[in-house]
Amino acid sequence: MVLSTPLISVVDDDASVRAATENLLKSRGYIVQTFTSAEDFLRSPRLNETSCVITDVQMPVMSGLDLLAEMRTRGYGVPFIFITAFPNDRVRASALSAGAIGFLAKPFAGHALIEHLDAALKENRNGGRT
Repeated sequence: MVLSTPLISVVDDDASVRAATENLLKSRGYIVQTFTSAEDFLRSPRLNETSCVITDVQMPVMSGLDLLAEMRTRGYGVPFIFITAFPNDRVRASALSAGAIGFLAKPFAGHALIEHLDAALKENRNGGRT
């Protein structure tokens, strides 16, 4: 089944960030699924339906950058937006060179996330799975 409303997957080990991001995206009409870890996301039965991944950079076991690499290895071209409480130029450059659409420092403005998400979804309509 193809969803007419984009499914956004939020992956963050911080419950308050997951809840705030989910509430923001739902208020904009998106379907949202949240995950406490990259591993949980990779086990999702709706992995194929995800239109965009919004993920923390630093998480236990598998980082957001590792998650992006794993998704590309599995053949998924879904866009990624990274959020982090520890922004630095090296991590930002790594994320963007790996293909991330956006890189936001926590706390981020809701409109900034929505702008990145709009750009990611526009790009995803032109590509999707690699």
